[in-house]
Amino acid sequence: MDPMIPCVWRINIFLLLIFMFSNASGAYVGVNIGTDMTDLPSPVEVVALLKTHQISHVRLFDADHRMLNALANTSIEVMVGVTNEEVLGIGQSPSKAASWVTKNVAAYLPETNITAIAVGSEVLTTIPNAAPVLVPALNYIHRALVAANLNFQVKVSSPQSMDVIPKSFPPSTASFNSTWNSTMYQLLQFLKNTGSYYMLNAYPYYDFVKGNGLFPIDYALFKPLPKNKQIIDSNTLFQYSSMLDAMVDAAYYSMKALNFPEIPVIVTETGWPWLGGSNEPDATMDNAEAYNNNLIRRALNNSGTPSQPKLPINAYIYELFNENNRPGPISEQNWGVIFTNGSSVYPLTLTSDSNQVNASGIGLFCVAKPDADPTALKAGLDWACGQGQANCSAIQDGQPCFEPNDIHNHSSYAYNDYFQRKQSSGGTCNFDGTATTTTINPSHGSCIFTGSSGSGGVPLPPLEAPGPSSPSSKASVQQISWVVFLFPAILIALVQR
Repeated sequence: MDPMIPCVWRINIFLLLIFMFSNASGAYVGVNIGTDMTDLPSPVEVVALLKTHQISHVRLFDADHRMLNALANTSIEVMVGVTNEEVLGIGQSPSKAASWVTKNVAAYLPETNITAIAVGSEVLTTIPNAAPVLVPALNYIHRALVAANLNFQVKVSSPQSMDVIPKSFPPSTASFNSTWNSTMYQLLQFLKNTGSYYMLNAYPYYDFVKGNGLFPIDYALFKPLPKNKQIIDSNTLFQYSSMLDAMVDAAYYSMKALNFPEIPVIVTETGWPWLGGSNEPDATMDNAEAYNNNLIRRALNNSGTPSQPKLPINAYIYELFNENNRPGPISEQNWGVIFTNGSSVYPLTLTSDSNQVNASGIGLFCVAKPDADPTALKAGLDWACGQGQANCSAIQDGQPCFEPNDIHNHSSYAYNDYFQRKQSSGGTCNFDGTATTTTINPSHGSCIFTGSSGSGGVPLPPLEAPGPSSPSSKASVQQISWVVFLFPAILIALVQR
């Protein structure tokens, strides 16, 4: 036997273990960072915010050198962008593409963890005259990465809007606009050849608003639907629990129609505005909070769509900050999840641990608003303790949370118990506008609110895993644990052979 074989075998096993470990964490949710605002924080301040909020993936719409320097040595995965203005030149000049890669990618690796390049943004629908050079631009950028030996580290694709799919429901009949068939075929062939993914900008907010009541808002917000309102594709009998799932599947079926059935989809933009004008009633903080938190839970359960259950949905929330200089209606300026002073627009958890506390170490609770109408509170209390399945035993006569015996106290306890138990499966802190979230622990005396921790508190009971569990987040944690446990022992054994 060749004496080199054991050595090669050991190296292969070593690489396999590294691969298992690096992929054990499953799906992720990142954020887009726009810059069209008057008070943009410095790159160093932005990166500090990313770290504080445990954001592991970001997408830049350009390749700002100050941001790339600030992101160095953070391990945050970065998607940089070729702007639409740059696409025309790069698509006609391999030398310009090579120069762009050298200047904006190679110069920062490996310190800055650049893993993807988005070539343009919605090029086909925003600057259709650039369609003939879009795929050449992708090819030239990729060739430059190959020449720099970076093509395995950095993937190349081009984000497309849902507008390239004229009719997205039912998903099984979706197909790309025939105007773009030639370009889309070339794009998909490129993605297949390079092992890249289809970048999709998908906004259920816009589809819901345009639908004029065609679909219930709960469907757009990832909230459970009653049995008589389930959304089903009549051709496949697949049941869709959210509009985003249907949009992603529409992209999969559109690619399948061009004979590219297995290219994964990554959602490069999605979100919900938290403020709008008088003619934008659905752009509210409650809806934005529900959408983005439920999106995170949906993505991090590590499951795919009905047609592609083994391909998890990775997504980038649009966006980190409000961009007050964007033109258009008020909602266009209010998609951000963090204010520029570092405070959250609304509570948002970017990890799979639904019991996570915020940076101050204090948990998030749901309580009745001080000025809420008592009649409305009574209705909310009855719903929470009944259909909402909150555990209301502690507010019964003689129990620890009965006193003070008033509707505000009892509603706060019931609201919070429901919120803590159900938020992972779509429950929110709203109750027809009578509830709000707080970081102040409402526990008092021997009355301990669900979700409390630390001195005198009790841990939150395990929550139901949101959505499908194939595989579950728990399974991912177990996989990491086994790899971490076995890795040193196996590696030592291999080295000693």
